Amino acid sequence: MKTNRTALRSLCAFAAMAMVPAISQADTWRYAFEESITDVQGVFATRFKEEVEANSDHEIQLFPYGTLGESADIMEQAQAGILQFVNQSPGFTGALIPEAQVFFVPYLLPEDHDSLSAFFSQSKAINEDFKRIYADNGLELLNMYPEGEVALTTKHEVHSPADLDQVKVRVMTNPLLVEAYKAFGATPTPLPWGEVYGGLQTNIIQGQENPVFYIESAKIYEVTDVITFLGHNNFTTAIMANKDFFDGLSEEDQAVITAASQSAFDHIIEYQKGLSEQSLEKILAAKPEMKVLTLSEEERQAFRDAAAEVEAKFIDMTGDSGKAILEQFKKDLEAVSP
Repeated sequence: MKTNRTALRSLCAFAAMAMVPAISQADTWRYAFEESITDVQGVFATRFKEEVEANSDHEIQLFPYGTLGESADIMEQAQAGILQFVNQSPGFTGALIPEAQVFFVPYLLPEDHDSLSAFFSQSKAINEDFKRIYADNGLELLNMYPEGEVALTTKHEVHSPADLDQVKVRVMTNPLLVEAYKAFGATPTPLPWGEVYGGLQTNIIQGQENPVFYIESAKIYEVTDVITFLGHNNFTTAIMANKDFFDGLSEEDQAVITAASQSAFDHIIEYQKGLSEQSLEKILAAKPEMKVLTLSEEERQAFRDAAAEVEAKFIDMTGDSGKAILEQFKKDLEAVSP
């Protein structure tokens, strides 16, 4: 399996390189992301493409999920300069940038849409501190943005951590997310996304988490029976550019990219209003027997209590740098709290 995966990465990289000239000569810029063209990342990418092409002589070539491999593959290609832009969740970037795992500290981000939007727009941790950290890893961080409240889908009802005992929940290959689900009582099971539907269908795993729009678009409701809102997180993602590529651009082109990213950010924040509700309606229309649970504050408290140890593990994993990011996060969140 490892050999096949390495071969796939090499093949994808070669194919991408063969498509257009090298970065320094490119008039067409390549942008890969983790979702389909109609999902949130695809909507963001489409607006970004439209803005760049309307305000420059460059073209953007979009590569939705699976075109160039899995999430790890497209990040490798972005770092190598094969891709100019990549959209990837800190859930995967956390292996490269441990501090990015802060987004997986449960019950840290606000649930309120306006507070969440203000946080991503104004946060010093995101817009200054993380920019420096990403730059140290060869990436120009253009924007981070939320994709929607994360819901847990399972085959049985979940009201407390005890209900997750011996339940294998698929998680991204993110050490802190693994610790979070251990704290929640589950058996976290890292799996590539391409194996999740089949894993649920064959009972290799019994649960997974994602925003509702993705549960609907990927048809995960077909192989699970209960959607539970724990209120524990909002899925975060980030658009990045290869830093050597970005630094080599003219000031004019850099400004076009920055403006396009901001326009796409504003668009996606507006686009998400009501998206979860619309997606849930589609799920229930397709599968009326699907159960939807929103845990009460009393039920959530047990999960909140478990989250305390996850925050401590984040600091253990990331040291002083992670502790500083977490402290700045909390200051930024306090500034936007209603």
